[in-house]
Amino acid sequence: MSFRIAACQMNSQNDKDANLETAERLIDEAARLGAQMVGLPEMFNMLGEDQDTLKGAEDLPGRTSEMLAGKARQHGMYIHGGSIPIRAAGNKVSNTTLVFDPEGEIISRYDKIHLFDIHIEGQKSYKESSKVQSGEEMVTFETEHGNFGLTICYDIRFPELYRALTLNGARVIFHPAAFTLYTGKDHWETLIRARAIENQVYMVSPAQIGSHGNGKQCYGSTMIVDPWGTVVARAPERPCVIYADVEYNVQDKIRQELPSLQHRRPDIYERARQTA
Repeated sequence: MSFRIAACQMNSQNDKDANLETAERLIDEAARLGAQMVGLPEMFNMLGEDQDTLKGAEDLPGRTSEMLAGKARQHGMYIHGGSIPIRAAGNKVSNTTLVFDPEGEIISRYDKIHLFDIHIEGQKSYKESSKVQSGEEMVTFETEHGNFGLTICYDIRFPELYRALTLNGARVIFHPAAFTLYTGKDHWETLIRARAIENQVYMVSPAQIGSHGNGKQCYGSTMIVDPWGTVVARAPERPCVIYADVEYNVQDKIRQELPSLQHRRPDIYERARQTA
């Protein structure tokens, strides 16, 4: 079994109208390219200062979710809605992925678990937890195209999550991001390919690129990686759509010939953890 999947690269700003217009155009392009599923980047509908994110947060249903539902119905395709800020308790938002089926129904939701709180000397500091409420649930969802796992941006640095998604049946894992330029140039591709190789899954990583209203510089390099760790599609340095065909027979062959997932020793790992 195979199907075509697309990933959109964007340069979102603090202008929701313009961001949604761009997203609609890219979704339309993905449909023209024959994609049956398309993914958008992290915070695709609003990427600016903290106050912009809070001001631009929506309820469900809301303007952005209604647009995505309409596009899913229009093209008869699955849409992975990158992530958007959804109003949460305590003047915070959740960094939320919504997945829509071809009828425009929300079939899955994931709230980002690992929040980006870092300080690197000489670089812009980030404290995502100041405005974002962490998610508490790992999420997979099933369609006729297979089983999918959901992650967002900074989650990529936590291999335990990806292994758990894989053991839960995920064969394709989405990873929308707004990865910083400073870390991305050294870590982005390495991390994505590592998660693909160690779990023998397809990785789909739609990304933000360029300068944004909050002074953030995003690395871009939207990519789709196969279970061997090969980059099968990579975006140029501009907003665009890339695509690849997910070939489950290729994945099955890799897992049969190099059965590393079957060679795991969780009994030893757990014993070591308990005695640490």
